[in-house]
Amino acid sequence: MTVALSEVFRELSACYTWKLNEVFSILVGRCEMEKKIYEDSDILIIDKPAGVPVQTASITSKDCISEIKNYLSKKGVKNPYVAVINRLDQPVSGLVLFALDQKAAAKLSDDLQNGRIDKYYHAKVYGEFKEKEGTLTDVLYKDAKQNISMVVKEGDAHFKDGKKAILNYREVSPGELDIKLITGRHHQIRVQLASVGHPILGDLKYGTDESKEETKNKGIDRLQLTSYKLVFRHPTTKKELIIGE
Repeated sequence: MTVALSEVFRELSACYTWKLNEVFSILVGRCEMEKKIYEDSDILIIDKPAGVPVQTASITSKDCISEIKNYLSKKGVKNPYVAVINRLDQPVSGLVLFALDQKAAAKLSDDLQNGRIDKYYHAKVYGEFKEKEGTLTDVLYKDAKQNISMVVKEGDAHFKDGKKAILNYREVSPGELDIKLITGRHHQIRVQLASVGHPILGDLKYGTDESKEETKNKGIDRLQLTSYKLVFRHPTTKKELIIGE
């Protein structure tokens, strides 16, 4: 079901699905919220460009949270509250969900932790999968000092902090994947795809010499990974929202 903007603002009384180009847009600094967003009193969703951080500790660098707070302040909101729910890595583009009050943040964070928010991604990868559809299940260990994650053996005493990582994939065309992320680990999609020999094009951190060469030959200048759809229940109305194509 595709709905007009007027219906979105009238009430969230049904299960809504709409394409991003049908949702209103505004301009808010580096976060480029002229990309399409959804907003009500509890939540806000942006289409984050690649290369823009969702949140940074640097007071001199702009990020999405600071830009959203500036936007809300200009609308007259005093001491705006903004909490990111599904954080995207800086090189990743696509949909990011924010809560605009503590109650909504608590509910959505709990939903995320318990697998009640469905997250879908598009990825362009090196090579073609022999199995055109499947599930990747691994244990990932995060090396915080190096800011990398790696696939390790389950139960390995050297990596006792490793966490299970699961994603479902479907190859929609040669080298192009539709991904449903089941868990949300550090660099998860990038690491798991690289571990099976299909690194994401544009990935200079986890890519192979071959994938980097293909990236160069195709003139790709950013990571080919996009968060394109979110499915979740609104924290207040409890109605299912389907945001994205």
